[in-house]
Amino acid sequence: MADVQKIFALRLQPGADLKRGLADFVAEQNIKAGYIITAVGSLTTCSLGYAGQSGGISIHDKFEILSLSGTLSVHGLHLHISLADGSGKTIGGHLLDGNIIYTTAEIVIGEANHLLFTRAADAETGYSELVVRRRE
Repeated sequence: MADVQKIFALRLQPGADLKRGLADFVAEQNIKAGYIITAVGSLTTCSLGYAGQSGGISIHDKFEILSLSGTLSVHGLHLHISLADGSGKTIGGHLLDGNIIYTTAEIVIGEANHLLFTRAADAETGYSELVVRRRE
């Protein structure tokens, strides 16, 4: 029986953009139904979106990555992140472009080989939402 899951691991270097680095990796590996298994690291800039608000925030400080979760596909990414600053105060939200790696980002990604994640406009939410299909 074929494996139903692949596992990938990567490290993003200081100065890299977290979301862009993940998008590039997903494209290089042609990941079609990926998800974050675990992630640790640090940022010098966090750029987040909040529910129900347009735009986003960008904060320059040093942050530890506490968690990163979401779906990844060559058809789009949807990621959320939780961070802690130097005093342990936490912040989190929708991962935008502009999250810059401080020392490292060590990320493990799984891929469900029997699924295909795409995105489609959803009239109810107004967003491009996840569509899950079985791969042939």
